[in-house]
Order: sequence, then C-alpha cells, then structure tokens
Amino acid sequence: MRTWLNVAVLSFAYVIIIFYNGLIDGWNRQARTDTIHWEYGQGQLWHKDYDPYDPFTLQDAHGKLPSNADASHLTPILVTQGAIYPQGRMLSVQLKGIPTGQQLLDLPTAALDTAANAIPVAGIPVAGIPALIGKRMANSSKLKAGDQVLIRWRDKNGTYDAREIVIAKIFDSNVGSIDNGQIWLPLQTLQDMTGLQDQATLLVAGKGYEPASLQGWNFHSQDDLLANIDAVIQSKKASGAIMYVLLLGIALLAIFDTQVLSIFRRQKEIGTYIALGMTRWQVVTLFTIEGGANSLLATIVGSIYGIPLLLYLSNTGFAMPAASDNYGLSIAERIYPAYSLALILGTIALVVMSATIVSFLPSRKIAHMNPTLALKGKLQ
Repeated sequence: MRTWLNVAVLSFAYVIIIFYNGLIDGWNRQARTDTIHWEYGQGQLWHKDYDPYDPFTLQDAHGKLPSNADASHLTPILVTQGAIYPQGRMLSVQLKGIPTGQQLLDLPTAALDTAANAIPVAGIPVAGIPALIGKRMANSSKLKAGDQVLIRWRDKNGTYDAREIVIAKIFDSNVGSIDNGQIWLPLQTLQDMTGLQDQATLLVAGKGYEPASLQGWNFHSQDDLLANIDAVIQSKKASGAIMYVLLLGIALLAIFDTQVLSIFRRQKEIGTYIALGMTRWQVVTLFTIEGGANSLLATIVGSIYGIPLLLYLSNTGFAMPAASDNYGLSIAERIYPAYSLALILGTIALVVMSATIVSFLPSRKIAHMNPTLALKGKLQ
C-alpha cells in the first residue's frame, strides 16, 4: 500500500511538472513566433529619439534613412500621435504608416492598397483614407469594417489637421502591441498628411539584413525586443516551480517515511545480510536502490496515463481566459503545450535523483548497526 501510494504521488508529480513546463514552453514558442511575424521581423532600427513608452517623443522621432542603409531588407513605419472621434467620443491613438505592398509582416496591408485604388487619395478623399485596425481597437472604439470616423493629428510644424478615414479591414492578431490604440494607414498617405516625405520612425528588418552602424538610428535585435516576453516566461516558470516542488516534496517525504519504517521492521534481515558476508555499505546501497526503484516504477505508471493525456492536450490546446487578451503580451486564445525531449528526460532525471537521495538518507543508519543486535531484532 505504501509503495503504490508513493508511486501514485510520484507519477502525478511527473505529469504535472511536464505539463506545466510544456504549457509555458508552448506559450513561449507561440508568443515569440507571433510577435516576430506581426511586429518585430528580424529586428528593428529605431530613430535615435524614438521611445515606444513615451508618446511625447513621437513629434521629433522621425528621419530619412541614410543612403548607406540596405533599404531592400527594411520596411519603414512612420508613427505619430493623433485622436479619433467615434460616436461623439474622443480616443487618443497612434497613427502608423506602413507600405501597402509590404510582405515582411503579417499585417493585411493589401487591404489598404485595394481600398486606396477605390478611394481617390489625391487631395481630400471622397470616402476617406483607408485604415486598418485590430479587433481590440475595434471593440474599444465600437467601429466595424466600412465605418467612417474623423481623425485629428499634428503635422511637422505642429499644426492640427483633421480628415475622415474609412475602416478598410479589421484584423485578428494575438499580438496586442500592434492593436491597442493604433490605426494603420498607407505610409505615403501618412507622410503627406504630416509633411514628412520619405521619413520614418522605425524600420523593420527582414531576412538577409546585416546590422550596420547608421548615424541617427539604433538597431535592436530580436533578443532585445523579446526580452520582456522572456522575462515573463521565466517568472512564470519560477512561480510554477513552487507548485511542483511542494508536490514533489510530499512524494519524497512519503518515500523517506517508508524507508525509515522499512529499516525499523527489517532489522533481522539486515543483520542476516551482514552475517552472510555483505558489508554495511553494500546493504545501504541495496536499500537505497530499493527505495529509488519507486521513482522508476512511477515513471512507468505515469507514462500509462500521462502520455495519452499530454498528447490530447497538445492537440486540443489549453483555452486562455478572455481577460488575458488585454495583458499586453502575445497570448493566443488557445495555447498548445510543447513537450521537448530535454524537458521529459530532465524531469525524469530530477525525480529519480531526488528519490534516490531521499532513500539514501535513512539508509545510512544501517552503517552503524550492530549485526548481533540486528539479528535479534533489537533497536540500536
């Protein structure tokens, strides 16, 4: 009964540790992939005055790309502050201009190009400037595809201007940082509106771009841009470690208790082993292996029900709550756990090693036993 209790708790610890870490690794892989495809590309060049966390820098954070830059692998984006007035309300937004023909990011900018062909852009548009917004922006502004809304902005001289835009498309992305409070416009149109011809705030690098030192521009690699996601993932792993350390501790405590009881009740057997010629440390090794075998049995038992369960979760995914959509990080509606070979083998090694050490600690008492008294079953 004690053996099967130990095995059941240890196998449960196996499954929980592998599932939780697989869930975090799956989230990490999904978040990094989506953020790269939708926002970061292979890195970004920022204008020296640009600070994404300080909207007051946007008025001056723009410039022309130096002539020695590899423009063929860069997608320019112009960012400026503005406001929209849906249903009589005012919402502060960021206006972002992006080339309509770009294919580096997953943003559906082709919709801007299609709308631009149908709507005159020269002068004041008849139906409005084509614009893209995300699902979060659409929910907060109560706008839908085809709606017209007034926007206001300041040009390079600080003069306010206003014009109507038409929502060409609402895109659905897991990356909230390209959605919340943002309106995407054709780059050429936004440059004309602000008087910043041929200028950009940041440039997204594509495959094949070789980072170079450009005056007035700072290059940020993927690792730099994804540092926040990595920090959140590591904090989640640390908090999850508390849960499965407690679970593993309960199982190891049960093994320790079983070993103590086993040594207490099997003193005659221990004395017999020594009387037959085994050294005390050989007997210690025997009892240690016997206790550590619980972890190996737990591996088999855990595989019987754990493998089908974990495979099912990796295929169906784990639904995230609706509130997580506004965390500011890339979180999909469903996260699919990723179980790597290193995760599985590492978990098995951790549990087996811990169980063996815990089995050895009470077994050390055998090394100090008097074999004569042990044969009589007397306490030492």
